Amino acid sequence: MAARIGLTFVPLILLGNMRAKKLIRIADEHKIPHLMEKREDILRKIRHSTILFHILIFVPIIIFWATIIASLERTPLTGRWRIILLSPEEEEDIAAQLAGPGWYRAVGEILSADGAPSIIPPSDWRLEWVRDTLHRLEGAIPVLAREAELCQHWVDCAPTDVPLPPPAEYPLRPRPRASEYLRRFAEMTCARTVPPAPHVIAGPPYSLLVIDKPDASNAFSYGFGPDGGGGIVVFSGFLDEVLARNQCPMPEPEPRSWLAELFGLGPRPPPRPAPTEQQTAELATLLAHELAHLVLSHHIETLSSGSIVWPSVLSIVTDAIRAFLFPVTMLFGPFINDALAGVGKVGAGEFSQLSEYCTSQKQEVEADVVSARILAHAGFDPRDAARFWEARRDSPKTAECSPALAEATAAAAGSEPEAASTSVMSGVLALPRRLLGDTHPMHEVRVAKLRAELERWEVEREAARAKRDAALAREGRIQEKESAGAAQSPQSAVTVGES
Repeated sequence: MAARIGLTFVPLILLGNMRAKKLIRIADEHKIPHLMEKREDILRKIRHSTILFHILIFVPIIIFWATIIASLERTPLTGRWRIILLSPEEEEDIAAQLAGPGWYRAVGEILSADGAPSIIPPSDWRLEWVRDTLHRLEGAIPVLAREAELCQHWVDCAPTDVPLPPPAEYPLRPRPRASEYLRRFAEMTCARTVPPAPHVIAGPPYSLLVIDKPDASNAFSYGFGPDGGGGIVVFSGFLDEVLARNQCPMPEPEPRSWLAELFGLGPRPPPRPAPTEQQTAELATLLAHELAHLVLSHHIETLSSGSIVWPSVLSIVTDAIRAFLFPVTMLFGPFINDALAGVGKVGAGEFSQLSEYCTSQKQEVEADVVSARILAHAGFDPRDAARFWEARRDSPKTAECSPALAEATAAAAGSEPEAASTSVMSGVLALPRRLLGDTHPMHEVRVAKLRAELERWEVEREAARAKRDAALAREGRIQEKESAGAAQSPQSAVTVGES
């Protein structure tokens, strides 16, 4: 607000300086006595106005960028720099609102935008299958904070073993931001010690919902915080697709006994089918991807950039344009000025909606890279993840955005064939990809990055083995020299004794 008030004076300062320079030019040309006497005063006013102009322009810019720099932090496991303009207290408030039943209420509101969702009950074997797979992946999350201690055998993985990743340079630990370092420095100057308040990394347990929606073959994650403040929603269309691609044996129903025949009892319901290891691996790949979004707090990052960063940038640009055009727009009344303000609000709203519904391509690729670590530590082969994503394509049914956007795209396509639907989805997602700096299809980018990550694991494994072998060889040579020296010492003592 203070910056907006200050910018309103910028046009007045510019007009005043222009008028003062015009008076000086007239005084120099026509040698007007009273203007020549005021020349020094006019120049002094111009200098003061110029200083004030620079203060009004650059102070808000400096404060804005100082806030951005103070909010920088490293993303755990990948080390990517990111901006989160939320304090630990604000994050705790968000986590408290989503904890327990709050997550289910928030997700229910999202799903209700397309009508009342049909939730698969706990008695359904598919929910149990998804829940067991999710719990297996959750067990690998604590390992991400202590990979160097718990996974020292990653170097010894054979080609037939599940490849383990090298320890991450940035473990999954709360990392203070630049603002925390500034706060600590301020406390030290006051001779006070205050415990740090790092931003937490919420872990399991996570909430889970399985929605009966055959035309949606995907899942999405939502939320932040402990006590189930974050969770995953899986659509039954994905489960049906996995089960249909790799048929699992369906057990035959048990025959009716004579007692059941006598009392007219029906046959027992058939036992639940047993999904194959390949089916469970495909389910784990999608769950690990969504789990990585939660582990890396991508939703907090998206909330910060969509609700604070981009709206603030657009607001500053719009206010600056309005301030510089004010001398012109005031001649036409307040309508043009209000229209410019409306354009800024609409632009901020569009960016907020884009950030809310579609996570950036960098976050998607980052989630793939981290999900490979989660899969490896949970006992799944991360090389299957690359083949899984390679088999999927961008379409309304498998969209990497929210279900609402996928449904809107499918509705726009109408009853056209699948090829037309895919074309519409490509057009809808073209603008976000252009804004994010890449126009390649999402599945091609993620497969290439994921394969590059797995290749990096192998390169680092070979380098670590070579380093270890060299160290062992060096220790062996040292021990041989020591043994040879110890063997020569008794012979020298015997020779001295004989002499």
